[in-house]
Amino acid sequence: MWRSFFLLAACSMTVLSGFSTRLEAADEEGFESIFDGKTLAGWDGNPKFWRVEEEAITGQTTKENPTKGNTFIVWRKGQLADFELKLEYRIVGGNSGIQYRSFEKPNDWGKWVVGGYQADFEAGNRYSGILYGERYRGILADRGQRTVIQKGGKPKVVGSVGDSDEIQKKIKKEDWNSYHIVARGNHFIHKINGVVTCEATDEDDAARASGILALQLHAGPPMKVQFRKIRLKRLKASGKKVAFMAGRRSHGYGAHEHYAGCMILANALRESLPGYEVDVFRDGWPQDPEVLKGIDCLVMYADGGAGHPVNKHLPEVDALADAGVGIVCIHYGVEVPKGESGDHFLKWIGGYFEPDWSVNPHWTASFAQLPQHPITHGVKPFKINDEWYYHMRFREDLKGVTPILSDLPPASSLQRPDGPHSGNRFVREAVLKRKERQHMAWASVRPNGGRGFGFTGGHVHWNWGNPNFRKLVLNAIVWSAGDAVPAQGVSDGALTIQDLEKNQDYPQPANFNRQKVVEEKHLSTRQTASKKKRHLLNHSTPVQS
Repeated sequence: MWRSFFLLAACSMTVLSGFSTRLEAADEEGFESIFDGKTLAGWDGNPKFWRVEEEAITGQTTKENPTKGNTFIVWRKGQLADFELKLEYRIVGGNSGIQYRSFEKPNDWGKWVVGGYQADFEAGNRYSGILYGERYRGILADRGQRTVIQKGGKPKVVGSVGDSDEIQKKIKKEDWNSYHIVARGNHFIHKINGVVTCEATDEDDAARASGILALQLHAGPPMKVQFRKIRLKRLKASGKKVAFMAGRRSHGYGAHEHYAGCMILANALRESLPGYEVDVFRDGWPQDPEVLKGIDCLVMYADGGAGHPVNKHLPEVDALADAGVGIVCIHYGVEVPKGESGDHFLKWIGGYFEPDWSVNPHWTASFAQLPQHPITHGVKPFKINDEWYYHMRFREDLKGVTPILSDLPPASSLQRPDGPHSGNRFVREAVLKRKERQHMAWASVRPNGGRGFGFTGGHVHWNWGNPNFRKLVLNAIVWSAGDAVPAQGVSDGALTIQDLEKNQDYPQPANFNRQKVVEEKHLSTRQTASKKKRHLLNHSTPVQS
């Protein structure tokens, strides 16, 4: 008996170990180690300062052995263009950094002198996480900033990725921290311990498309810096550009929270797909039409009807659609007036909410069966209460349209008197007499190959905390952008009630019952949330007045 128990335990440990290894491998898919932990093979630096200690590349200066200027150890196995780099660092005293897409510039006091983009860090509290231009234009993005580096090399702050002091609190003193750098095209993201510290887009003529990788040992007081677990992943040069158009504030706290909802989706894309360039434009149609240049997908989450922001911009969106840009519309954003606007929606996304045909009741939809489609990758059947619009006006015979979320609404959803949104004889015949399942989300393909997606949920802001509700829309955005949806769908960390409370247009009312929302929507609190940090939820983006 005991022998059988121990054999079973041993087998279980083997299975768990194998499972853990597979998880780690999945997390590191595409990464290769560029430091063997034992020697400096492939690395070139002044032996007076660089060695391997504790399985880490170690740089050290002392009072007796100072460096006259900043010196570097250079990786000699190739130059980098688009890539991700992950490593761990520890620093005691002084300042250091990770040079990328950089250049060498030897001078009279040293051979190992480097300039270019630097992911900075230090023993102090000021510079860790910033994007610094070593011998190359100075500070390009301070901690907490999202910048655009303009012609002439001057950075312009266009948003925030978080509070600088709060980010600093996540960094451990004289202990190991992780650094993650993403460089794709002219877009750069720095993360320390999983927290985004800065983000920049370099539009200057001096922007560098490729260059060397190097590690810095700073001149000045004695210091010691170490680097270990250095892994590199080369990226394909192409990425996707997604623009969110968040409508003006609308229904009050917790409903039609267009900006907060867009931020959740946008930040999930940034977190899960670092090659993506994602912008959120607040309060309707962007004032500068140039911001939509080169996008792969336009997401519109706004109040609709006669007040839909797109009604005055049909030619602009038509040009985007004709160029193959994906169009995604969420909740009230699927409703426009019948006629010219409605005809455009049929062309762009395959369907829309037509007054006196479609209805907008609150009810609990059960999506027990999901079609095989990239948009449903990793999405499990779910049941959720929302203002699910239905009886959409679709293209004739659903040409080019694939229903994604479908259910038969209950008779109780048609108890209101007839009205432009509440009921009509056509919907009653379809649902009450013919028992026709209704489509609350759908995908469409245009003749030119461009894609569209309509999603009628999204009235209740707290529903974004449902992982299947959220994943389906994230998958749809990726699909509409013309990209391949990951096999398990777009993955992001669990959202807590506190995460969902961020970025809303209205202040929280005094009678708000947080616990009731947590229980009804099966949300987590900070104490029970996923360990994956939701650091990006404060990541603001272009805001228009």
